[in-house]
Amino acid sequence: MVEKVNLKIDHLSVSVDAGATILEAARKVNVRIPTLCHHEDLCVAGNCRVCVVEQVGVDRLQPSCAIPVSEGMEILTNSMKVRNARKQIIELLISEHRAECTTCYKNGKCELQTLSNEYIVGESGFLPLVPLKGYTIDEFSPSIIKDDSKCIRCQRCVRTCDQIQSIGALTVAHKGGEMKISTFFDKPIYEVVCTNCGQCVNRCPTGALTEKTYINEVWNAIDNSDKYVVVQTAPAVRIALGEALDMDPGEIVTGKMVAALRRLGFNAVLDTDWSADLTIIEEGNELLQRLKRVLKDKESDVKIPMTTSCSPGWIKFIEHTFPDFLEHLSTAKSPQQMFGALAKTFYANKIGVDPSDMVSVSVMPCTAKKFEANRPEMRASGYQDVDFVVTTRELAMMVKQAGIDFKSLPDDDYDSIMGESTGAGVIFGATGGVMEAALRTVYEVVTGREVPFDGLNILPVRGMEEVREASLKIENPLPEWDFLDGVEVKTCVAHGLSNAKKVMEKVKNGEADYHFIEIMACPGGCLGGGGQPLPTSPEIRKKRAEAIYREDAGKKIRKSHENPEIIQIYEEFLVEPLGHKSHELLHTTYTPRNRY
Repeated sequence: MVEKVNLKIDHLSVSVDAGATILEAARKVNVRIPTLCHHEDLCVAGNCRVCVVEQVGVDRLQPSCAIPVSEGMEILTNSMKVRNARKQIIELLISEHRAECTTCYKNGKCELQTLSNEYIVGESGFLPLVPLKGYTIDEFSPSIIKDDSKCIRCQRCVRTCDQIQSIGALTVAHKGGEMKISTFFDKPIYEVVCTNCGQCVNRCPTGALTEKTYINEVWNAIDNSDKYVVVQTAPAVRIALGEALDMDPGEIVTGKMVAALRRLGFNAVLDTDWSADLTIIEEGNELLQRLKRVLKDKESDVKIPMTTSCSPGWIKFIEHTFPDFLEHLSTAKSPQQMFGALAKTFYANKIGVDPSDMVSVSVMPCTAKKFEANRPEMRASGYQDVDFVVTTRELAMMVKQAGIDFKSLPDDDYDSIMGESTGAGVIFGATGGVMEAALRTVYEVVTGREVPFDGLNILPVRGMEEVREASLKIENPLPEWDFLDGVEVKTCVAHGLSNAKKVMEKVKNGEADYHFIEIMACPGGCLGGGGQPLPTSPEIRKKRAEAIYREDAGKKIRKSHENPEIIQIYEEFLVEPLGHKSHELLHTTYTPRNRY
């Protein structure tokens, strides 16, 4: 039984588990203590001191995020001493902060701005130090902008990059007044090990780290009558966009999102879920081909386990950290890039548009997709396959700019040809979703039967555990797959790059006997991506995941290989999975990169 500790917060009695912090105890009685460096996903830091409180009988103010409760403790969160201290701390932070709030990308979403408003900072008693600091703005990355002049040195980004992602692209340099958040040898983010995942952006409380926005470029394309602008929407966008438009987390807004995109002026509104289904066909057949070569043909040079390749943050991570294992990656491109390549070939030909006049836009939950779209490997159509990537947050801004009352929009449907999808395509948005979608198809291809799980719900690969393992035994396969009879297909699912590192270390050390591994760079998978609405928290990610699976359950078709528009494209254009045309447009390889 967990020991309980009794204390008082602002004269309110509260009982909490031993080891809880003052901050956690205050939340239990709905007393809000402001924070800046604290984040639910990260370890305790106690850097900013905004959360200080007064403990009766103790002279010094205490950081509530870092001090554990004790029996009989009496805490005051709103005494004059506390308010004055917080106000001065905020003033000190602002004195080193370029406060151009009205033109800042984070205006209205900045935690420092919110606290400044609450504590009515006004004229500060401290000298503005911004002109003396020689701050720089790093805009070289296609994904992330780093503006040192807006950094409050809370170190959330450093802890995120180290603890959640095990990358260490960001670190603390120098001491005292010279302290700053830096990179290896102060190089641009684009030139270091950064995976562009954007998790640092999601946790930055100010505008020091933001995604690079392409809103103006997209508007210019829409307004150009000579351009035919197509847009694709990722699975995780439809269950999070509402949050940025004053709706509750976990609301499914697929139909309203499609209607809004039409109102914005896109010529065609299509679905990345369609190309997620296509990815399953290509990737699933690649897995079966590798298993055949290993188990039947006894080839020794085939790389097993095969890992998924649809998360661009994971791709960049393995290029830097495990470059000797790149051949374990599936050669299948991500759904975004498959869509882009086919939009400017198959789709352009189908609707009679010159691909040079087509602008391909994708709406993604992910900042790394911006980097992916700019990779030299992603020009299979003869053009840049995806021209511009906007995040869920950017789409919400466009909806607001257009004056659209999002909540009142009627539900609308995607356009045809590349707009129909299945439940399997939808669950790509959650960790374990790619694995589940693949197993639904691969098992049926091999046995002629549906996967032996109630309602196609493969629960062992679902959930928010750091690493999940599951196996599925093949029994009584079809004659052409008889070499798989009795084989227990072993799978692994990991989300967050620190967990990817754990899995790959096992592979590297020969300790893993998996056949297939799914890795997503972000916590929770795409639904927790670096371009999703703020704030993000474990509870919000849980609600988004529940919405993903509700959307899947409500689909008429829930298996990728049964999507009629996928069947159509093979009949009319691709011919067969892993065929010549598929390899030309839908598959690629990647390049080893130095860590430093």
